[in-house]
Amino acid sequence: MTAVSETPVVPVGQHAPHRPAHRDPNVLRWLGAYASSMVGDNVYYLALSWAAVQAGSPAQAGIVMSVSALPRAVLMLAGGVIADRWGPRRVVIGSDAVRCAAVLAVTALLFLTSPGLWPLALLALVFGTVDAVFMPAVGALPARITGTDQLARVHGMRGLAIRFASIVGAPLGGLGVALGGAATAFALAGLLIAISVPLLMSVRVRDLPAAEAAAPRGTPRSDLAAGLRYIRGHRVLAPLMLAIALGDFGFVGPLNVGLTLLADQRGWGASGMGAVLAGFGAGAGAISLLLTVRGRLPRAGLVAGYAILTGSVAIGALAFVHGLAAAVGVALLVGLLAGLSGAMCGALLQTQTDPAYLGRVTAVSGLVSLGLAPLSMPVAAAAIEAWGLGPVYVVSAAVCGLGGVVALAVPALRRAELPR
Repeated sequence: MTAVSETPVVPVGQHAPHRPAHRDPNVLRWLGAYASSMVGDNVYYLALSWAAVQAGSPAQAGIVMSVSALPRAVLMLAGGVIADRWGPRRVVIGSDAVRCAAVLAVTALLFLTSPGLWPLALLALVFGTVDAVFMPAVGALPARITGTDQLARVHGMRGLAIRFASIVGAPLGGLGVALGGAATAFALAGLLIAISVPLLMSVRVRDLPAAEAAAPRGTPRSDLAAGLRYIRGHRVLAPLMLAIALGDFGFVGPLNVGLTLLADQRGWGASGMGAVLAGFGAGAGAISLLLTVRGRLPRAGLVAGYAILTGSVAIGALAFVHGLAAAVGVALLVGLLAGLSGAMCGALLQTQTDPAYLGRVTAVSGLVSLGLAPLSMPVAAAAIEAWGLGPVYVVSAAVCGLGGVVALAVPALRRAELPR
C-alpha cells in the first residue's frame, strides 16, 4: 500500500464543536472522492463486460466478470484487520492508487494491441483483491472524519453518492465505448478513480484515543479473532449483524434473479424491469436524502425493526402484482422501507462500534452482504423453477421478516438510539 501519514485533528472520543456534515468542507472532500471513485467503478464494470464480450465467448466473458468475487469474499475479513491496523484513510488512498494503476495499465494494452482475455481476467482479479481491503476501510473512514452525532447524516450522504454513481456511471461508460471502444471507457474509469486520490489526501482524520492507539497488537489472526469476539459480545452489534444477514438473504434473490423472471412471466420486458428497478432506486434514494437533511431519526433500532418487517411484506406482495404500474408502486415502497432499514442498520453499526474495531466490523457486515448473500441467487432461481415465483417470494419475505423480528425481540437493539 502507498504510505500516507494520518493527519489527526482531535481524538474520536472528544466532542469538539463541528459543522453539520453536509456543510463541513472536510466531509465534502471525502464525499467527492467517494462519489468519483464509485462512478469510476461503474464505468469500469461496463468497460470490462464490453471488452470481455468482444474478446471471447459469452461464457468466457461471464467467467471474467465473476473473477473478482472469490478474492473479495475470501480476503474481506483480512481486509478489515488491515484497515484497523494501518488506518482507513491510508488504506483507501492506497487501494484507489492500485486500482487506478491497474486500469490504466490495461488501457495502454488495449490501445497498443489486442491482448485477449488474460489481462482482463488479471485486472478483475486485482480489483477483487483490492476491494477486499478497500470496502472495510471505506466503512471505517466516516467515523474518523466527523463526530458520532453526524454519522447518520454521513451515511445518508454516502447513499446519495451510490445512487448518483449508479445513474451516471453506466451512461458515461457507454459514451466512452461509443467514442473509442473499451480502451477509452477504461481510460475514463482510471481518470475518475485517480481524481479521488488527491481529494482523499486532503481529508483530515481524527486520531484514535491515546489508550486505543497505544494498545498492543497481536498477529493478524489474533486481531481478527479479537474483532469477532468483540462483535459476539456486543449487546447491539451481535443481534444487528444477525438482522442484517437475514434481511439480505431474504432480499437479494427476489430483487435480482426473481425480478428478471417475474418481468419475463408478466410480459413487462426489459424496459418494464428497468422501470421496477427505477422505482426501487427512487425509494432508496429518497430515504438517503431524508437522512442527509435531518441528520438522525429517533428510535433507530425500533424503526429498523418495523421497516424490515413491513418491507418483507412488500417484497412478498411483489410476486402477486400483475400490472406494471402497480409493480413500480410496490417497488417504490420496497425501496423506501429497505432504504430506511438499511440506513438505520448502517448508522447504528457506525455509531455503536468502537472506532478501533470499525474495519473488522465493516468487513464482517460486507462479507455477509457482498460475499454470502449473493449465494442465495442460484438457490432462488432453482427454487423458482421447481415451485414457482409465489412460494419463493413468500419464503424469502419470511426470511427477511425474521431480521425484523430479531431487531424487535432483542431489547438492546430495539432501544438503540443514534447520537444527538
